[in-house]
Amino acid sequence: MQETTELGYNSKIEGEVIVTRVDAALNWFRKNSIWPMPMGLACCAIELMATGASRFDISRFGMEVMRFSPRQSDCMVVAGTVTYKMALAVKRIYDQMAEPKYVIAMGACASTGGMYRSYSVLQGVDHIIPVDVYVAGCPPRPEALLDALIKLQNQIQREPLLGDLKRLTPIPAKT
Repeated sequence: MQETTELGYNSKIEGEVIVTRVDAALNWFRKNSIWPMPMGLACCAIELMATGASRFDISRFGMEVMRFSPRQSDCMVVAGTVTYKMALAVKRIYDQMAEPKYVIAMGACASTGGMYRSYSVLQGVDHIIPVDVYVAGCPPRPEALLDALIKLQNQIQREPLLGDLKRLTPIPAKT
């Protein structure tokens, strides 16, 4: 059985040559340079901060550059309770992020509203923005956030880039 890999090294070719597809290389660059934007709204934000500390070391995954500007970030980490008063600000910041953009809902409150079943709490951030990865817990441990970031990296690695160009080219009309 022969295994195929995204990035392959052929030692039979003279010199240091790496053979790969362009979209695999671009996805590898993108997956290893995710710049998260912390959207810490409640107690889950403390665990989000702990993930960036030396004990858990988020920099192992190329995500240590926390950006507080939506135009410089790839991934919004919504950590905590989203109230209706804050929902418009979260949506506005999400809209200001450049494509491709990803969202992680961290904790029970960001995912489902948590224990707050009231008129003022949004019952899941996925009602206003699309969520790529959910992190369970109240509050979730930093290891759970790291696991979600690894799942997001795997999702980015599988995204087709150049294959969509053929689909996007206009088909000439029949005359």
